[in-house]
Amino acid sequence: MIIAPPPTPNGDLHVGHMAGPYLAGDIHARYLRSKGRPVNYATGTDDSQTYVVTSALKAGMSPAELCLKSSNEIKRTLDNWGVELEGYAPFDEGYRKAVIKFLQPLFDNQKLKMKSVKLPYSELRNEFMVESYVSGECPVCLAQSRGGLCEGCGHPNNFDQLKNPMSTMPPYENLVYKEVDIMVFPVEDYREKLLNYYADKKGVWRPHILQLMDELFSHKLIDFPVTYPVTWGIPSPFPGTEGQVLNAWVEGMPASMYCNACGVSSDLEFDYEWLSSTGNKLAYFLGFDNSYFWGVTHLSLLMAHDGKYILPDYIVPNEFYELENSKFSTSRGHLIWANDLIKELPRDYARFYLCLTSPENNRSNFSRAAMEKILTERLIEPWNALVKAYSAHTWRQSVGVTGNEVGSEVKIMRERLYDCCELQSFSQSRLADWIISHIARLEKMISAGSGLNPHTVNSQISVLLEGLGIVMIDLVENITEATGHEGGIMFCLKQMPALSSLGRAENYVP
Repeated sequence: MIIAPPPTPNGDLHVGHMAGPYLAGDIHARYLRSKGRPVNYATGTDDSQTYVVTSALKAGMSPAELCLKSSNEIKRTLDNWGVELEGYAPFDEGYRKAVIKFLQPLFDNQKLKMKSVKLPYSELRNEFMVESYVSGECPVCLAQSRGGLCEGCGHPNNFDQLKNPMSTMPPYENLVYKEVDIMVFPVEDYREKLLNYYADKKGVWRPHILQLMDELFSHKLIDFPVTYPVTWGIPSPFPGTEGQVLNAWVEGMPASMYCNACGVSSDLEFDYEWLSSTGNKLAYFLGFDNSYFWGVTHLSLLMAHDGKYILPDYIVPNEFYELENSKFSTSRGHLIWANDLIKELPRDYARFYLCLTSPENNRSNFSRAAMEKILTERLIEPWNALVKAYSAHTWRQSVGVTGNEVGSEVKIMRERLYDCCELQSFSQSRLADWIISHIARLEKMISAGSGLNPHTVNSQISVLLEGLGIVMIDLVENITEATGHEGGIMFCLKQMPALSSLGRAENYVP
């Protein structure tokens, strides 16, 4: 079971999104499928986010119109990039019912509490301003932050924690804090379960998320708002919260369950694939800025169901992917839309470059100049040299070849390939580097060797294609086998087109 957090449908996906969880999840899912292991990779769209409202206001359309438009664009982009999903959930009545079914037992068992809190309030608009409606200084790192969570340090800032809150919507005034009764989920009640859960993750998971958990657990865990007194979102069904909506972030787990349910053909309940009794394994691929929600609040909500549901075996976070050494920004127009990039060059090249430069443990950078140089000098030209050497080589007979003659190289190649793709050591960047390394090595071996045995080379070419096929899906799809010298199988390898020969194919279809 693989989940990439549903993106907010306030626009299409840009290259920064693709370099994060969506391509990473696809790489891991393709690897599992290649091993014959059952996979359910799913996502959807997060329509209840207040960012839809603020973006729709700027775009001059209704939030519902923006959701519909963006959801279609996001699905098209994922398809065009070759992100193969089992499930892509619509934001429909089934989705809304799933959210309520997940939360209702928690309410019935008094695990959700009413609480009087202070929230940012606009006296001019006469309404509460939460999440994307408010901006201020993070109480932990003092960076500018929207309500709910600081993207910079990853810490939450619920209720009245933001310093100097200001409205992000007209008339952009300074806000006051006003008291209101809402429903909350007391995350601190699950401290011991959370600590036990993370006890065996050190040295296994990526370090930044574990560092964040240490920081969070060093203080009392703040309550998580289940409802908000705003109008955009799923109406709250709980007594005492009339006129309020569910916090979009509380939808995370039932939404993910519904996404996975859309990936199977059955009439089973929306949460069946997540039941502990199934024995299924679960992994999240997500941006680091989502770590608090997915690694604390969502996890606690699963735990609150008292063992009914599986918990994630791995959370694989990524850092920010920058564009020309500055953060991707839709508001500033500092971005490259994901679909635009694959109008300029084949999606295989885009997938490969984003894998190689993936921001796995540190921020990394997208640069057009670097992309063209790396693709040309480290991928396209070496691969074409390998194809030329392979096609021109005079092969000797296969007689006398033993398993030991090729077994050690193949074993070493496969072990490293699988290490790059398994969750405990997952790295799409190392996978891309593995591809580069073996293209160069095999080209050198074939060019230098005289009368190499085809079995010696083809067994290694086969493993190389196995790894290439996870990233460069169109190239490998077009490689065929043919009967060669001495009746052995030879590969009909295809050359990669040079970037200079592509131009800008505005209507490029993968």
